[in-house]
Amino acid sequence: MIYLDSAATSLQKPAAVRYAVLDAMAELSSPGRGGYETAMNAAETVLDCRLALADLFCMREPERVVFTSSATHALNIAIGSLAGPGDRVVISGYEHNAVWRPLHALRADIRVAASPLFDQDAAVEAFRRLLPGAKAAVCCHVSNVFGYILPVERIAALCREQGVPLIVDASQSAGCVGLDFDRLGCAFAAMPGHKGLLGPQGTGVLLCRDENVQPLLFGGTGSESESPDMPPYLPDRLEPGTHNVPGIAGLLAGVRWVAGRTPHELLHHERGLMELFSRLLEASPRIRQFRARDSGTQAGVLSVSIGGVDCEEAAARLGAEGVAVRAGLHCAPLAHRTAGTLETGTVRFSFSPFNTADEIRSAAAKVLALAG
Repeated sequence: MIYLDSAATSLQKPAAVRYAVLDAMAELSSPGRGGYETAMNAAETVLDCRLALADLFCMREPERVVFTSSATHALNIAIGSLAGPGDRVVISGYEHNAVWRPLHALRADIRVAASPLFDQDAAVEAFRRLLPGAKAAVCCHVSNVFGYILPVERIAALCREQGVPLIVDASQSAGCVGLDFDRLGCAFAAMPGHKGLLGPQGTGVLLCRDENVQPLLFGGTGSESESPDMPPYLPDRLEPGTHNVPGIAGLLAGVRWVAGRTPHELLHHERGLMELFSRLLEASPRIRQFRARDSGTQAGVLSVSIGGVDCEEAAARLGAEGVAVRAGLHCAPLAHRTAGTLETGTVRFSFSPFNTADEIRSAAAKVLALAG
């Protein structure tokens, strides 16, 4: 199988990730719940992962790195901490349902800073118009549909000027696009562990600016056990229950692998494969590609539509040919509405550190044969 669906999950992972998960299941127990060897080793693994993430994302205070079960879980904590019913929240036109649905459930006043695909200047201006009076803002770093790298640094600067806290959804950027959290100055950044960080599914991370954050779940933490309230400090305040120690151990191995190669190097590899794939697809006039003119505004994700072939049918036929891709709306109808593809969806190809040029040539040949 040629796996080109890494924007959904990193099926291909370093061998060290698998070994770390298996070792943790056999050798690590519950951190913070005992002073015996397996509990202490588990606590050390959790701390090591927190430290590795803080280092990767340039955070001076590793205790503000919070483990969650997913990026969706992390985003729900961040959104619930900043917004409530009737509060105006500005979001980009490329947000995932993990942003849109929590805001809708809160009955927030959602304002969409819509702007043309791959136009960073227009995105900044759209936020500039809508930010005054907003309670919070949310912006994805990279669109999961189109690989569009949004200008989060410039948007964060606007938010600081207006005194509006910003949540960055780094689901598609963490591990493959550099993110300096302290320099960015956003309130929160949320990410999964299983995509660009190459960890297991069931892991997520929330980076927090300060401790003024509301828990989504309540329960035991191994600390402040005499109090009916959650501990007032991070990370305990947001980490009730037993940690996913095998998942965190695997995430630690993934983060170390990414840090050893650097997000810059990984982005260069994935973008290079995307550009090779795009050049090969240019042989067919029936294939519409959603490509940036400036390659610096697109990560290793390429959406296409194939004239005369429904996107779901195209993905199914490619799957039967051994090419794994995703089709449809990709849990991001807002992004498709903004880009004008809501009625048709797209076929999405997303590349990983483990894909090769030979795989890309083979996959392109199958797509060209499908296009006819």
